[in-house]
Amino acid sequence: MATMNVSLPDELKKFVEAQVEEHDYVSSSEFLRDMLRREQDRTQLRALLIQGMESGAGSEMNDSYFERMRERIRNSDAA
Repeated sequence: MATMNVSLPDELKKFVEAQVEEHDYVSSSEFLRDMLRREQDRTQLRALLIQGMESGAGSEMNDSYFERMRERIRNSDAA
């Protein structure tokens, strides 16, 4: 695991320390890793949402749609 040193203003340092205490993190490093992972997840989700929006109009997924999918699977298994 790589090491990174981060300088924080006193106000943010106190906030991090309070979060560590309040949420039972083992250390400030654990808290910051958790926050960075959450931001990474949000960034990836945002990219997927944009990709979905740019992919065009969707199609309705009703009983008929799922029956067609089941039929395609049955046909591919038979091949």
